Amino acid sequence: MKTPVSLLSSALLLAMTSPAFAASSVDLTVKGLITPSACSASLPGDVDFGKIAAKDLNFDATTALERKTLQLSVNCDAATLFAIDLIDNRAGSSIYGYAFGLGLINENQKLGQYSFGFNNPIAETPSTLLAMYNADGKWTNLYPDDAIGPDEFVALGSRGDNGWAPHPIKDVTMDITLYGSIAPAKNLTLTDEVAIDGSATFEVKYL
Repeated sequence: MKTPVSLLSSALLLAMTSPAFAASSVDLTVKGLITPSACSASLPGDVDFGKIAAKDLNFDATTALERKTLQLSVNCDAATLFAIDLIDNRAGSSIYGYAFGLGLINENQKLGQYSFGFNNPIAETPSTLLAMYNADGKWTNLYPDDAIGPDEFVALGSRGDNGWAPHPIKDVTMDITLYGSIAPAKNLTLTDEVAIDGSATFEVKYL
C-alpha cells in the first residue's frame, strides 16, 4: 500500500520543528548453558490394548482400561541434572483436562484419557522420585499412586535443607504404569472400528 504524499510531508515538518524526545530503551539478556553430557531415554515398546468390543463399554460411565506397566530407562554420558517432561501429542482429545488424550472420533468426540504413575527407580545414587506439577520450580515427593499428566515434570532427587530437589544421575530405570479409561459409550459413535490413538513424548530436560 502506498503512503499518501501529504502524510509524509506532515511527518517531515513535525520532525524538523519539534523539540528532541528523550530516548527509552530496554535490554534483553540471552542466556543458556551448553552441557558436555547428553542423555537418552528409551522404552521397550508401545502399549497395545488389542480389540475391545463396543458392547463391553459402559454406557453411562467411563470404562477402565487394563493397567499396563513399562520400564523407562534414561542413560547419560555422565552424572547429569535432568527431569523428564511429559508431552501430549494428542492434546485437546482427553475427556479430563489434566490427562493425556486417546484421540477423537469424527473430529469432535473425545475417546478417553490416560495418565502415568512412576515407581521403583533404580539408579547409582539412592534417589526419590519427585514431581513438579505447575512449572513453578517447586518439587514434591512423588508417590506410586500419584498421577502425572501432560506438561508435568518428573525427576530423581533427595531432600535437603531447602526441601526436595533433583540431583545428578547418570543411569536410571523406573517403572511407569499407564492408567486409562474410555469415555461413556453414549457419547461415542461406535458403528465402525475406532482406533485408540494415544501418543506421548518423554523428553529429557536438562536443569
